[in-house]
Amino acid sequence: MTDELRPFTIDVADDVLDDLRERLRRTRWPDPEVVDDWSQGIRTAYLKEICRYWADAYDWRSREAELNRRDHFMTEIDELDIHVVHQRSPHDDALPLVLTHGWPGSIVEFMKVIGPLTDPTRYGGDAADAFHVIAPSLPGFAFSGKPTVPGWGVGKIAEVWATLMARLGYDRYVAQGGDWGSAISSALAAHDPEHCAAIHITLAMSVRMPAEASTPEEQIALDRRDHYDRYDSGYARIQMTRPQTIGFGLHDSPAAQAAWILEKFWAWTDCDGHPENAISRDELLDNIMLYWVTGSATSSARIYWESFGGRRERPVVPVPTGMAVYPKEIVPPVRAWVDELWPNVEYWSEHERGGHFAAFEVPDTFVTDLRTFFRRFR
Repeated sequence: MTDELRPFTIDVADDVLDDLRERLRRTRWPDPEVVDDWSQGIRTAYLKEICRYWADAYDWRSREAELNRRDHFMTEIDELDIHVVHQRSPHDDALPLVLTHGWPGSIVEFMKVIGPLTDPTRYGGDAADAFHVIAPSLPGFAFSGKPTVPGWGVGKIAEVWATLMARLGYDRYVAQGGDWGSAISSALAAHDPEHCAAIHITLAMSVRMPAEASTPEEQIALDRRDHYDRYDSGYARIQMTRPQTIGFGLHDSPAAQAAWILEKFWAWTDCDGHPENAISRDELLDNIMLYWVTGSATSSARIYWESFGGRRERPVVPVPTGMAVYPKEIVPPVRAWVDELWPNVEYWSEHERGGHFAAFEVPDTFVTDLRTFFRRFR
């Protein structure tokens, strides 16, 4: 193993793009849904529209160039390549911040917040709020390597992140995450409290929920949990139990990959019924492209098999914690429920807009929240 960080440039081969367009144009479409809403899944007419745009109008080369404006690196940890955006602030005393995405997200989620976080004065902010941003791709996702042996669950990823931060030269840092990033940030703090000074999360994964609600906020969370369990968790059950089986279809068909991901952006964003009300079409496709061009549908799905398939880890977080509540989160955190696993909650914010992909949907709110909470740890 080498400690070297190697500069990395996203450079998708022309034949991969040609193959993508051909597959999109040759999609074998199923019968349309027999309802006039999304209750049977993504609308056929919308997916056809997206795939036509993807094949004929979407300009990957310009999007690729935009992604490459950030500083990308590769490094090998535990015999696996880890891809990371490491964007240092122009302010030398900036606070190191590791941002962790989840599924079906990617580092694309953070592209709109990296600038304001690293260079606040350029965006009307204060230099005292600057961060060095570290945004790794999860193992099995995008440009990171694909594990070839079991064992790469939340706890393992947290250990790798601690190694990564040390390798980058940071002996004190903070962490933020949503979706799987919330679980990994929590596990990172439990694993490396000597160096991880605080965390900020948007989803309280593994929290114990009561059978009955005592407040309106608790009732909303219980209703959302019940809705998720009944109508919205099929993808997780499949990826938890049979990631390889679903992977064959997603790996072979870009239309299937797009449907699998876009349906979740419809369900989990504050979009008033249409995902493009929350996130632009090109940005949605940027995220899907990181799954398609790297062939990571199957390897990314395995995080569910790894982390939910056996005994579920519930680490207690020993460091100060901030939590943000966005109204369209899958299950919004409830203050009364979190102390068992996060006994040091020092910051709690509730927002009027936003959903599961906060940095993607409401970047200004997200940036302000992180600046406010982490200010006390500088």
